[in-house]
Amino acid sequence: MKRRQFVHGLGAMMTGPLLTGVPRRPPLRVNAARLNGWLDGFNAVGRTQTGINRVGYSDLDLAGREFALGLFREAELEAHIDPAGNISGRLEGTDRTLPPILVGSHVDSVTDGGNFDGPVGSFAAIEVIRTLQDQGRRLRHPVEAVIWANEEGGLIGSRLAVGNTADLDLVARSGFTLRDGIARIGGRPDRLDEEIRTRGSVACYIELHIEQGGRLEQERRQIGVVQGIVGLRWIDVTVRGMANHAGTTPMDQRRDAMVAAARFVTAVHDAVRSQPGRQVATVGRLVPVPNTRNVIPGEVNLSVDLRDLETATLDRFTARFEALAREIGDATGTTFELRTANASAPAQADGGIMALIETSAASLGLSQQPMPSGAGHDAQQLALIAPMGMIFVPSVGGISHAPDEFTHAEDVAHGADVLLNAVVAADQ
Repeated sequence: MKRRQFVHGLGAMMTGPLLTGVPRRPPLRVNAARLNGWLDGFNAVGRTQTGINRVGYSDLDLAGREFALGLFREAELEAHIDPAGNISGRLEGTDRTLPPILVGSHVDSVTDGGNFDGPVGSFAAIEVIRTLQDQGRRLRHPVEAVIWANEEGGLIGSRLAVGNTADLDLVARSGFTLRDGIARIGGRPDRLDEEIRTRGSVACYIELHIEQGGRLEQERRQIGVVQGIVGLRWIDVTVRGMANHAGTTPMDQRRDAMVAAARFVTAVHDAVRSQPGRQVATVGRLVPVPNTRNVIPGEVNLSVDLRDLETATLDRFTARFEALAREIGDATGTTFELRTANASAPAQADGGIMALIETSAASLGLSQQPMPSGAGHDAQQLALIAPMGMIFVPSVGGISHAPDEFTHAEDVAHGADVLLNAVVAADQ
């Protein structure tokens, strides 16, 4: 089925029953106790004294993947590990000529993270299939639950699955190169091109995720309908001056890389705040060299995380940061080197899929809010090959990527119910 035909079908389905008053079936609901029981059990997998530490390709990531494989086995689904290390299980449809509807997320974590970022969507995807099985309901399309590998390391599993490239010699947070890490989790890094999801091979992709922000909670909304996912630029910056003695070098003769770096950090902050829009920039890493109490830093390495929904905005601020670096370098007797370490394009959610999510939430009596995603997700890679949509549920206190990350069981169930009904509607 062509993408245009699929989306047109969604539109026809959405308008027909709503305008003509054709009765609808009652909305479906997942087994909320089962789903939240999985999340409770998973909370112990990868938990250390400082938080959840299932970083990609680590021993604890392997433990998390084994937990997920157990859920596939319970569902009597044959789990498949593709060359990139992604895990999937498929419930066949009645029409084997149709491409699958994909649902899923990830189970790896950041360092010292929480238990809800990723697992909520991953386990809800499996629960959608379990609910369909429990009700003896088969859809026309196959439904495929996917757990993407090393999402937190740069959407690596989903990136490779759709045919994008990655530097396999890059060292992941676990200490393994991507090449060795992929092999470690059962992938085949030397055969990545043998199993690529192409345009037309997927009917649509829908991902449930915690919001990772506080907007839904603040506005007392139960469901977020994602309009799009921000593009991201990770810019590595090296500032070079001259290391010298802290006590004997006059202030007016210094080429202090730390001073230059500090000015740059402030300039980045001010530049982004000076213009209207939702763009954000963060300097989250700063490492001086030699990092010694009584030596003027001769070098500083820092990172800039720049995000926005528009590529033009990302380009404009990247150029602005480069200009600021030149100005500050000239003023401080230092040099700046800027290098883009990672980049992902913004991804717009598909209008037809958004409409299905909105209608599914409404049928369940859930309040909703259209909103952008300020965090990156595997969905933005899938958007390159298929209509994509995302469902958000509230994060308590807006906290994420931290041990205190939490989403109430009721909200998890609401999100899974919306996911289930959106999948069924997409199939129709």
